Amino acid sequence: MLFRGKKKKSAEDLFAEIDTLTEANRAQRDPDREARLRELRHLAGIALVDGPPGNPAYPEPDPVPPPRDPVSKLPEVTPDELTPEILRAAILDSGCLLVRGLMDTDTALGLADDVEKSFAVRTELKGSSRRDPEGYYDELQPEKPYVVKKRDWIEEGGGVLAADSPKMFFEMLDSFERVNLRRVIEGYLGERPAVTADKCTLRKATPDVVGAWHQDGKFMGDDIRAMNVWLALSECGGDHPAPGMDLVPRRLDGHVAAGTEGTFFPSQVSQAVAEEAAGELGIVRPSFEPGDALLFDDMFLHQTGGRDGLTEPRYAIESWFFGPSAFPEIYVPLAF
Repeated sequence: MLFRGKKKKSAEDLFAEIDTLTEANRAQRDPDREARLRELRHLAGIALVDGPPGNPAYPEPDPVPPPRDPVSKLPEVTPDELTPEILRAAILDSGCLLVRGLMDTDTALGLADDVEKSFAVRTELKGSSRRDPEGYYDELQPEKPYVVKKRDWIEEGGGVLAADSPKMFFEMLDSFERVNLRRVIEGYLGERPAVTADKCTLRKATPDVVGAWHQDGKFMGDDIRAMNVWLALSECGGDHPAPGMDLVPRRLDGHVAAGTEGTFFPSQVSQAVAEEAAGELGIVRPSFEPGDALLFDDMFLHQTGGRDGLTEPRYAIESWFFGPSAFPEIYVPLAF
């Protein structure tokens, strides 16, 4: 429960408390502290959205975009090579950037285990008034007028909102901080980023999953500033027995036709339109290892890549970061 009715703290004070509690929690994990950190990040997110910088700007792209890997057909870099300028160049050239080994394998596999636990605890608590003392599942109750929507839809799609798991939310953001991702995203967006409770998701894609081509910007609203970090927590795609991602590895400056023949909802893109958008490059389905991360913005065309013969689930975290100066009004902000 958020601490309502008290005098509002400044963003500076909120971030100072976040930093202090984060250091304490790194030394000794504590579920109550993690719940408090989630609350503070929500209040700090509101402060960022209410007082954004005046003229944020994307960085000048690196003059030479990262080369496409001959196997994945995507631009690839190592974590040490990742900069805001390199990321901008890759987005403008190919629509995405693949960072191999952004997170070490053991950390990624540990996060996958905790994702599974979060799913199990949600199922166990459903319909009851009990709370999970370990913080694997505890639904965020945001400040008014913010409302978290579509939890049932997220559950049906094989997801748990990361903000509904204080334990996982801490682990995710702390892991990102340790690999310098906040500095890169902040440099790319030109302002300190905020995530959203509605679009930051712990995912488990089962072998029978059916993909749907889409561009996330189609339903986020106009004039947003966004960057998605899709982090693989298990082997998937390519020849692996778990669903991967089908991608159109091109920069698209606008929305392609959606809701046409062969689709089931207005924002869905048909296979034929996706193939046309891919052009000579073609649609790719790269192989991911635990800890690999794919970064892309709201214009990127993609879908979950299922096929016959899959036997294993895919674990991943999808984290959408937004510039507070153009944060979607329909979402609940939390500061990174």
